[in-house]
Amino acid sequence: MRVIAGEWRGRKLLAPRNDATRPTADRTRETLFSMLASRLGSFEGLYVADLFAGSGALGIEALSRGAERCLFSEQDRDALEALRKNLAALDAAGRAEVRAGSVLELGPAPRALDLLLFDAPYGTGAGSVALDKLTRLGWVGPESWVSIETADREVVEVAGFEIDVERKVGKARLTLLRRAI
Repeated sequence: MRVIAGEWRGRKLLAPRNDATRPTADRTRETLFSMLASRLGSFEGLYVADLFAGSGALGIEALSRGAERCLFSEQDRDALEALRKNLAALDAAGRAEVRAGSVLELGPAPRALDLLLFDAPYGTGAGSVALDKLTRLGWVGPESWVSIETADREVVEVAGFEIDVERKVGKARLTLLRRAI
């Protein structure tokens, strides 16, 4: 697993030691960030959240491409260890906040984020549930972009959101959403 583009392009990332997490494949990450870049233009200055972060590959990719800060939320101990080692190896800790615990334990947001990346365990619907809760807590604003990665046959439906685009990549489905107007 490697960083695809930006400041840390080509740098290796550690994966968690156990099988409790499923790192997003390089090809899937490449597709996701291509979809996002065509909509955002640039990642410069963005405030991002990598939720169900695992190794932190999604948030680290955003930081590598110029995001200002990234909040990482993860509850698995081995994943947290890999995430912290990845941030330390890239000297990225100053631009990152790591929250050990469930995404559903995040409290009210200090501000709405620009981009929220959900990579919940497949087949659980946890990404949609978490998005609904975080929206009520102020994490998602009218201009926020949301990405939810699911298994290819899962359907993403969250009240108050519209699907901008969906792409199937291998065994994954990438869904980009915006708040409904």
